[in-house]
Parts: sequence; C-alpha cells; structure tokens
Amino acid sequence: MKKWFSLVLCLALLCPALALAQETINVYNWGDYIDVEVLDQFEQETGIKVIYETFETNEDMYAKIAMGGSSYDVIFPSDYMIERMIQEDLVQKINWENIPNVANIDPRFLHEDYDPEAAYSVPYTWGTMGILYNKEMVEEAPNSWDTLMDETYTMDMLMLNSPRDTLAIALVMAGHDLNSVDPADLEDAKNLLIEQKPMVLAYVVDEVKDKMIGGEAAVALVWSGDATFCMSETDELDYVVPQEGSNIFYDSICIPANAKNVSGAEKFIDFMCRADIAAKNYEYVGYAIPNTAAIELLGAEEYNASPVNNPPQEVLDKCEVFRYLGEDTKLYDQIWTEIISEF
Repeated sequence: MKKWFSLVLCLALLCPALALAQETINVYNWGDYIDVEVLDQFEQETGIKVIYETFETNEDMYAKIAMGGSSYDVIFPSDYMIERMIQEDLVQKINWENIPNVANIDPRFLHEDYDPEAAYSVPYTWGTMGILYNKEMVEEAPNSWDTLMDETYTMDMLMLNSPRDTLAIALVMAGHDLNSVDPADLEDAKNLLIEQKPMVLAYVVDEVKDKMIGGEAAVALVWSGDATFCMSETDELDYVVPQEGSNIFYDSICIPANAKNVSGAEKFIDFMCRADIAAKNYEYVGYAIPNTAAIELLGAEEYNASPVNNPPQEVLDKCEVFRYLGEDTKLYDQIWTEIISEF
C-alpha cells in the first residue's frame, strides 16, 4: 500500500509538470478575425496549445511588438505595417519548405511592394474600404465619400477609430493622395474630420458590425469583410466603394523576430493555408481570401459573384495600397490626437 500510495503521489505531482511542458504558440490577431473552431482544430490535430490575443489596429499591434515586452510566435499585420516591421527587423524570413500549403495561395498576391521578395509574409485576407449603408435609412445609394460630410446623417454615422484609415479617406475627400505626407494636405484632412465630428455617432472598430446590423446608424466607414458579414445578417445593408477611389489592403501572417516557437508558428501558418481551413475561416470572417484551393471548395462561381469579394477592375484601378510613411507616421499620430482630443 505504501508503494502504491507513493506511486499515486508521484503521478499527481508529475501531471501538472507534464501539462506545463505542453508545446504552445502565442498568436496575436485582429479581433473577430478567425473562426475559434479553427483554433480548436489546430490544437486537436497538432497537440500544440494556442494562446490567443487580439488587437484593434495595426498601430496597437506594432507598439506592443516594438516595445519588446511581449513575445508572439504569429502575428497578422497589414501591408504598410509589414513594410515597416521588415525595415525595423521586427519580423523574420519564413522557411517556405516548412509551408507546403503556400502552393494554395494565388501568386498575384505574392511579391507585393510591401514584401517584394515574398520572404516575410503569407497572404491571409484582402479587401477594400468603403461605405456600408442601411438601404432603409438613406434616400439613395451613396456613390461618393461626400456622403460622410452630409449633415443629413448627423449622429447617424460611424467612423473607424483608426488613424491611418480615417485620415486616408479624409485625404481622398480633400482631393489628395491617401499616402500623402504633405503637411498642407494633412491639414486639409484634419479640418475635414473636425468639421465632420458633430455628425459622428461614434468612432468604432469591431463594434461597427453590431451597430449597423442593429440599425443604430445609417452609414459607416468600414472594411469590406465587415460589410460582407453585416450583409449576411440582414438584407437592409449594402456596401459601396466610392467613385473617388479608396484603399485596397492586404493582411498577412508573419513570424516576429523574437518568436520563441518558430517551428510551431510554421505549422500554424501551413495549417491556415490548407484549403479546407481557409474555406472554413472565410465563412466566419467574411474577408476575401487569396487561397485559390479554398475558393474552389467554396464554389468559385458563387464566391466571385460577390462584388465585395471580387470588385470590378474599374473599382480596383481607383484603389491604392497604404505605404509605410517612415518618420512622417508621427505627423499622422499628432494630427489624429488633435482630432480625437476635440471629440
């Protein structure tokens, strides 16, 4: 009995140690940007525990990575932020031999200007920025960014709580390039947004979905994937990329330079590139995907029929990718602080 008791005691003491020894990866992603069942499936198939955290903007994510106080194995930055993090050695090159499912990625989404060598990032989703509107609450479908300056929608309008995105659209409204760093152009954009503020119900990010589905606002500045989700929940909503042009964005998966489990990160990225996983994830997230194998599983004809997922070429021709602005990023931050402080 003593020997049996000793054995049981040893096992009891050993079990917590075994649990602590389980392999883990730390994933840092946008809010509402992955199907939680996908995370569960990854854990079940690999035995690797996913510790999952979310952020609201690229700037929030960058600040946490750049400060170095946190260690993540997988992150999901956007184009211009990937460009910045490459320049600052905050992400590492990916060993493509360990990501065989990258073969499912449409080559046209690789070698973009933010990662010309296609060495640091794996395309995850892409989309546009536009206006989501409630067809029951607007007199006619909007086709211009001027809608966001229309007093008709005072306190019936939602804007993105994201300095780069919202300032970019204000720049376009003012007739300037959305990547402009000219102080005079940015002053025009700032003045427009200050003039607009009395009309704005709220600056939001993920909350925009519940608010628009619930009919709390007539128009909102949104990313196309959020529009897709909202439109799937109610027939009252529709989405448009205004005629003046907009931003086209690419969100990708990267491995931070200080990742502690690179092998686990590679397994996770390869898993995310698998056709069935990318298809399942699309159905939850709603953002257009660069995974051709997944699109075939979903039904290419139906998928491509969506003008949100597959905008006409004349729309894409008027869209521009954000570029990293270097030291001028501080000017954007300063102007955004002035705007928000007035709110």
